[in-house]
Amino acid sequence: MGNTNTLTQTSTVAGKKTRRSFLFKLIVFINIGAAFLLVLSHVASYVSPSFFWLASLMALAYPGLLLVNLLFILYWLLVKSRALFISLFAVLVGFDNLRTQIQLNLFKTEPPAHAQKLRVLSFNARLFDLYDWTGNPRTRDKIFEMVQEEAPDILCFQEFYTTSKTTRRNNLDTLLQLQKATNHHVAYTETLRESDHWGIATFSTYPVVRKGSILFNEKTNNLCIFTDLKVGEDTIRVYNVHFQSNRFKREDYEFLGNPNAKPSNDEKIIASRNIIRRLQVGAVKRAHQVKVVADHIASSPYPVIVCGDFNDPPASYTYNKISKGLQDAFVESGWGLGNTFNGLFSVLRIDYLLHDPRLVGTGYKTIKKNLSDHYAIVSDLWLKKEVPGKGE
Repeated sequence: MGNTNTLTQTSTVAGKKTRRSFLFKLIVFINIGAAFLLVLSHVASYVSPSFFWLASLMALAYPGLLLVNLLFILYWLLVKSRALFISLFAVLVGFDNLRTQIQLNLFKTEPPAHAQKLRVLSFNARLFDLYDWTGNPRTRDKIFEMVQEEAPDILCFQEFYTTSKTTRRNNLDTLLQLQKATNHHVAYTETLRESDHWGIATFSTYPVVRKGSILFNEKTNNLCIFTDLKVGEDTIRVYNVHFQSNRFKREDYEFLGNPNAKPSNDEKIIASRNIIRRLQVGAVKRAHQVKVVADHIASSPYPVIVCGDFNDPPASYTYNKISKGLQDAFVESGWGLGNTFNGLFSVLRIDYLLHDPRLVGTGYKTIKKNLSDHYAIVSDLWLKKEVPGKGE
């Protein structure tokens, strides 16, 4: 009888060990899969969507994949398992992606001596709430109030709209009257009724010595302009860019927010295909656009500042291509997640302020006010000056 009980207990213990062993292997297997996908998202920043557009989806998935792998690391720490190195390796191998997504600048960045301060603000204004997206009749006025409060030396708007028909929507004249950056460069991608204009705009307190546009040779409402500014004895070039959006429609956002709103599987499949097709078209177009702009930046004879709505996250090919050789103001002096999209996927950073290494960025911040489907970003950039008696 005693032997029987012993055998039963032994069998029970063995069964528990087997189940634990199976569960451990299953968790490790899932962890390896999550780590592999995270590594793929790192690789995505080097693969042009025009060659393999699915890579752009991996870049979009990076924040979620990062979170999953961080949770795995925490889990393995709690159970004291060396399996934590699976996800730890996947996270660290893409450290550059991590630092462009999350910043913990514990020490204040000090401006260099003998430097000229340039406060730069960039904002996708969503046409100054022309179609009342926010449901607040004061949104347009609040945008102007924000500009006055920040008092930028350089102000870049994407999705700029103005009209000469009414003073209520003449955003160009209003901006010229209420703020100090009155030198301007405005380019339009569409004009209706000879009075209503849609486009992009750069304002500056410094004199404009040259203006230019970079066309993408395709039918699009997207554009990049460059503006050469005289800052003391120096000249800097400001690029203001709005890359191709994914052009989601209202029904796409509704489906993403609540997939169960589609009653049948066929409707869900059709909705999913529409979204994937828009993502594909947008990613491929951005790949062509960013190459044109990056080549133009590389040929600039002056230090550059690049502001804009890239419509892509930091893990993307778009960001990697255009940021080469430039500093990211958020990485220099930002804090936290850095998200700039005020919409369904609110963890995304898709608006950027990049600059030449000859400038130093301090005090970067995201202005999280519900004025658009984007948040404004602002930073103080300091143009280094030659110390008298030194240099060439």
